[in-house]
Formats: sequence, C-alpha cells, structure tokens
Amino acid sequence: MRRRARLTARPVLGLLALAAIPCGGEAAEPAHYRSPFDLAFSPDGALVAVSDRTGGCLTVVDARAHRVLGHVALNGKPSGVAWTGLGEVLVAEYDAGSIAVVDAASRQVVRRLRIGPKPIGLAVAAKAGLLVVAESGLNAVSILDLATGKPRARIPVPRQPYFVAVSRDETVAVVGNLLPAGPATDVRSASAVSLIDLAKREKAIDIPLPPGSSCVRRIAVSPDGKWAYAVHTLGRVALPTTQLERGWVNSNAMTVIDLAARAWYATVLLDKVAEGAADPWGIALSAGGNTAFITLAGAHQIASIDLARLHSLMAGRPPGTGEPGAGGKDKRPAKTFRGAAAVWAAIQEDPAQRARLMNDLGALYAVDLLLRIPVPTQCPRGIGLAPDGSALAIAGYYSGEVLFLDPATCRPVARCTLGPQPEADPARLGEIVFHDATRCFQKWLSCATCHPDGRADGLNWDLLNDGIGNPKNTRSLLWSHKTPPVMARGVRPSYDVAVQKGFQFIQFFQPQSNETELVNAYIRSMEPEPSPYLRPDGRLSARAEKGKALFENPKVGCAQCHPAPLYTDLKLYDVGTRHALDRDGTFDNPILIELWRTGPFLHDGSAAAMKDVLRDFNRENRHGVTSHLSEQELEALAEYLLSL
Repeated sequence: MRRRARLTARPVLGLLALAAIPCGGEAAEPAHYRSPFDLAFSPDGALVAVSDRTGGCLTVVDARAHRVLGHVALNGKPSGVAWTGLGEVLVAEYDAGSIAVVDAASRQVVRRLRIGPKPIGLAVAAKAGLLVVAESGLNAVSILDLATGKPRARIPVPRQPYFVAVSRDETVAVVGNLLPAGPATDVRSASAVSLIDLAKREKAIDIPLPPGSSCVRRIAVSPDGKWAYAVHTLGRVALPTTQLERGWVNSNAMTVIDLAARAWYATVLLDKVAEGAADPWGIALSAGGNTAFITLAGAHQIASIDLARLHSLMAGRPPGTGEPGAGGKDKRPAKTFRGAAAVWAAIQEDPAQRARLMNDLGALYAVDLLLRIPVPTQCPRGIGLAPDGSALAIAGYYSGEVLFLDPATCRPVARCTLGPQPEADPARLGEIVFHDATRCFQKWLSCATCHPDGRADGLNWDLLNDGIGNPKNTRSLLWSHKTPPVMARGVRPSYDVAVQKGFQFIQFFQPQSNETELVNAYIRSMEPEPSPYLRPDGRLSARAEKGKALFENPKVGCAQCHPAPLYTDLKLYDVGTRHALDRDGTFDNPILIELWRTGPFLHDGSAAAMKDVLRDFNRENRHGVTSHLSEQELEALAEYLLSL
C-alpha cells in the first residue's frame, strides 16, 4: 500500500501546501477514476466546464469559489469542450458518435447532435452559427449548423484530427492532425495542420510540420487572426537512438503558422539544453495574444512564452528597439547576441534563418522568452484562461482535479478535485508510469511519446535492434502480451522483456523494482476500440462483408496467416517487403486488430494505406493472393481489414 501511494505522489511533489476542495452537491456514485481531459471557461468567466474521460461525465466548476457544482452523465468518452455563449456547453462524446449539448445552469443534456463515431475536438463559430468537429476515427472535419445540428460540410483531412480552433473573425478553422499521413519512409513524414475556409466550407490547405513531427494536440489562434500555434513532439527520426542528450532522439515544440500566407512560419523548442519538455498537450493565449501558456503533460510542468517579443525577434528586429512585450515596451538596452543567442543575430541578418530555431535548444532561454514551472498535478492536459485574464486552469488528468494558477506567476492558488478518486490499481498505476517522462533521462520523452494511447506515432525509428540504418515503424502495443514475439523482427521474446529494454535503451532509465510490472499491467488492460468503419450497431458494412468473404477465401489466403481471434499465427515471414538496408526480409506477423489507427503499414511504414498493402506491395502474391482482385474487391477487402 505504501508503494502505491509513493508511485502516485512522485510527480506531484510540493502538493501538500495546496488545500484541496472536494466535490460536492451530488449523490454518491460508484467509484471510478476521475480523469479530466479538456476544459473551458464560460464567456463570463464564472464557470469552468470539464470533460472527465473515465468518469464519463461533464463536471461544472465554480471558477471563483473553486468548487464542483455538479456532474452531468454523458455517453462514450467525454472529450473536447466548448461553450456556445448561450449558457450551453458542447461536449464531444468519443465512441458514442455524438455531441452533447448541456445546459450549464440545470446541468442537464438538452439534446444531442449526431456526428461520426469518434469526435474529439470541437470549436464554435457563434456568429456564423456553426460547430466545427474533429472526427478523429474517419480523418475528417465536420461542420454542423449549431442550431439544428444538420451537417453543412464534411471535409477530409490528413490523419486523426484532434483539436480545432476558430479565428475570432470566424473566417478560418485551424485543425491539428495528431499523426502523420503518408508513408513513413518519406524523409518529410510529419503531422500537418489543416486550414478550413469557413465561408466556403472547404479545406484551404494542409500545412506540413517539420519532419518527424507527431502528436499534435491543442491549437490556438491569435486574437488578431494573424497566427496559429500548434504544440507537438518533434522526433529526430533520421538519427539512431544511441543517446538522449540535447534532444538527439526527441524534442518538444510549438509551431507558428502564418494564417495570411497559409504557410509554416517557424518552429521553436520548449526544451532546455539538459531537460526535455516531454509531451506538450494544451495551449491557451492571453486576451491580447502576448503570452502563450502550454501544458507539458509528460514533464508535469507549465510553460509560458512571451509571444510578443518572440514575434518581434523572429521578424528580425533587434532587442531594445521597442518591440512589444507582455507588459508593454521592452525597456532593456540593445545588446549584441552572443553564444546561445547567436541564432537571433542570424535572423536579424536574414529572417529566413528562423528555420534554425527548430534545432536550437537554447534560443528561447537565451533571451528570456520561455519560463517553465513544475505544477503539483499529474499529467496536465486541458488548459484554459479566464476571459478577463485573472485565472488559469489546467486539468490534472491522473490527479482527477482542476488546478487554478495565477497567470502572472504560473503558481497554483487553488485546487478543485472532481470527486472521490479510488485507490489506483496496478493497471492505472502502470498507465501513470507509461505517461510519465520523469521515468526518462532528462525528461525528453515518455513511453506515450511514441505510443500515444498505447498505440503508434506513425513514425519510423532506428532502434538498433538489428544494426544502424534500417528504421522500423512504431508498432501498437495492443495485445502485445498475447502475441509473442514482439518488435518488427521478433527480437524480444515477450512484451515484458520489450518494456524492460524500452526503459533501458530508449528512455535510458532504471525503473524501480515494480514499475515495469505496472506498465505490463497497463498494457494487459488495453482493449481494442470499436472501429469507426463499423455501422452504428457494430455490424460490418455491406462492402466490408464482401471483404470478409475475400479474407476468408482460401484462394486469397489472408486468414491462413491471420486467423481469428488474434489475426496472427505468431510466426515470422518473408513477404517480399525487405528494404535495401534490412539485414533480411523476415518479419513478425502482426495482429490486424485496430488497423484503422495503426498506419502506415508494413515493417517500415512504406504503405500509407491498407489498399497500398494489398495492391502496390504484393505484386508477387507473397502476402496473400491479391493480384487478381479488381479495384472494387481490393476496396472491399481493405474496408473489412479496417473494420477489425
């Protein structure tokens, strides 16, 4: 018991000085974990609406008294939150295919808007009467009529859109796509930010982030509509994973998008030279747009960036010439940039040199643009700033609480627990360890950095399991305990050995005696999510039924090596996908469960889509007999596979 308490408390040292305000006003409920995912202040700043993923509810918090006013039971996994301005809160109900409309005063669901099966982020364009929803499972953004819920447009985007932000003038919606699309063998492989023209209700452009970018979550748009900001990880996938120092394997970033030019403008690093800022998650801007506040979920920190001075320096203006800052004019004397600040001198000479910022760990610190402060809560995710700028709220996902901070100092002033938090079982404790970058040398990454939700980041990594220079695509950990051996070439006899070696050779960390056992318990607890390609009643579509018949047809042969229920025979095969630098062509036969979320496919991620696997990478029929299938049959087979 003492061991459990110590594990739970480890990331939140200093917690005892801050009084907790318990939940109140509701009848006792069965014990379940509280896990606040997203939050938003009401337009008048009086309330905070908080989605609770494992609690299955929306929690309404008094933002001034810092106490819970009540809970609203919801369907699915409550995710993104937004206010309509009319006292109503919209909550995405992931895996329920709906948006709940909640009256904040009565704390009742007044109606539901139907949407695709896996909505996460949403944003309101109130003047235009539109709701913009990120449909993560089917890689689309839907625009709904806010009053009627009727669809206005459905727009394809690259891959797993996560959160959305709408400009103040409601001309553009900015969408962060969680994972890269396209083949991972492309050296430019990266997540993208999509711009949606709300007047035309169509996509304007997909803006790729720097190569190796993944796990894009919260998006913010400046009040003047000139800039968008996306926080994400930045994997150095061109390098072998031989060390972590100085961001060699992974760094953590904020990318600035020029909305007028519809183009990438700059990417700056949130890390320090000797300390990573693992897993940036949420971002909120001050009312004037001069400051950005960012939650660093893996590092259990909050970062603040002086955006006004940052933009001035990125434009090539020298310090001390009156560039604006968070408190007005910069009064510091002009100086010559030296040492760690040399990049700014280069930008003064040529503003295009700001591209160097994505590789400069000291750039923001050298000119005092970035402040990072530990926060006494576990895995801060959602973040919001009161409209008058008086309070900052962050959602402590594993602590089950909302932490209120002073925006001027980022120091906590109050805590509001969402409800009783049961004692964590081994799976919950393992999930906490899995998402905790303090279990990594210098906090550069967590297990979840490359395995979001225990799945895959869509990138190729050179893990040295079979020498340098032959990177493999990240694999989902789902059911890895049932399907030994693991890794692309089956080099680990079991998943528990792989977990141990992951700590040793990827995170360069020696876990405490039972931390690997706890992570193993978390991995064992993972269950498949229902595919978004299934019908609402869970049945296959008509086309997928045709695909199933092909899959089970002995003349096609898929089921021979991928038999249900694991959809693998646990063997290694050479199916003709050997890359030029691979030592040989024999690879572990993967499970087919959740293929809809684990692309790109094949050991090196060379197949961007499932249809590519069946057509372009199987011309010799070594991976099932598919060369004789028509385009319609290939599409049916692909849809069945994506339905598993």
